[in-house]
Amino acid sequence: MVLGGGGLLLLVCCLSVCIRCCCRDKKKKKKKKNEELMDLKELDGKTSAALVQADGAEPNYGSTRTFRGKLLYSLEYDAALSELLVGVKQARGLKAMDLGGSSDPYVKVYVLPAKTKICETKVFKSTLNPVFNEQFNFQISKSALLKSSAVLKVFDFDRFSKHEIIGELRVELCFVDWNHVMEEWAELTEPAALEEENLGEICFSLRYVPTSSRLDVVVLEAKNLKSMDLNGSSDPYVKVQLALDKRKWRKRKTSVKKKTLSPYFNESFSFNVTLSQIQRVTLVISVWDHDAVTRNDAVGKIYLGCDATGNQLRHWADMLSNPRRPVAQWHTLLTPQQVNATLTLKTRIPIPGKLVETGQRFLPH
Repeated sequence: MVLGGGGLLLLVCCLSVCIRCCCRDKKKKKKKKNEELMDLKELDGKTSAALVQADGAEPNYGSTRTFRGKLLYSLEYDAALSELLVGVKQARGLKAMDLGGSSDPYVKVYVLPAKTKICETKVFKSTLNPVFNEQFNFQISKSALLKSSAVLKVFDFDRFSKHEIIGELRVELCFVDWNHVMEEWAELTEPAALEEENLGEICFSLRYVPTSSRLDVVVLEAKNLKSMDLNGSSDPYVKVQLALDKRKWRKRKTSVKKKTLSPYFNESFSFNVTLSQIQRVTLVISVWDHDAVTRNDAVGKIYLGCDATGNQLRHWADMLSNPRRPVAQWHTLLTPQQVNATLTLKTRIPIPGKLVETGQRFLPH
């Protein structure tokens, strides 16, 4: 009887130990499952950027580098004409810069170190996969070609603020095989430090009234202008110039704003330009630093017209497609040398039919 009682006690102890082990295993499994669920919750919404890449590219695990998209471009050199042809074909998977999850991309193209000419593609609205199919030519000798780099910068257009850069490509031309046309996809990289100083930005509005043959230019304001004086400031004013058929025509200028790099003008100028002339007119807007003793210095320039490119052509086209309505836009100033080399305006000559112009200042409401 005692032996039977001892066996029963031993059996109860064994069952107790088994139950404890099973409970411990269940707790461990439950704890591990909870930890996995917590990890998934923490990663929720953050894995798509790391795991999904455009064009089926492999994910870059452990990298914090931002994917900015890809650009298809081409390069060709005509030795007989000493001409470099840069083609901007299309972009894919661009980084979204707007709150709506899209961008308004365009591409700016130039050649370093000369940078005598800057070209821009058209702007494409609300897309991350624009098809440009544009080509630009640059005059450059073979010897200079081998010491130069082609730069293609993709920007997000914004009419009322500074355009944000999405990414860029820099191609050292000495490594290109010029025996055939090169065409390839390349991933956009983070923009390098600016190779030129910032000249500033200017905002002005344009309006064309066909019925009265009137072109209205309102110089609104400028900001972040380059300092031209030793004291770190400038005395800026703006010249508004018209050229017809590449010949200098008429020009007016605003008042001088003392000791400021962000002047406010709000001054208007009206020109009599017929419908047949508006297609042949070039508008040159230039910012100058006034000096009472020495010669006035040009800070920067911009030009618009039917033969302009990029954002300048867009502003001009928007004006023509919206008659009688003012269209305002910010523009980044270019160097006077770049604009002068592109325009190559001829000496002013008398033109039949005097250009009537008036100037007045708009008072704020």
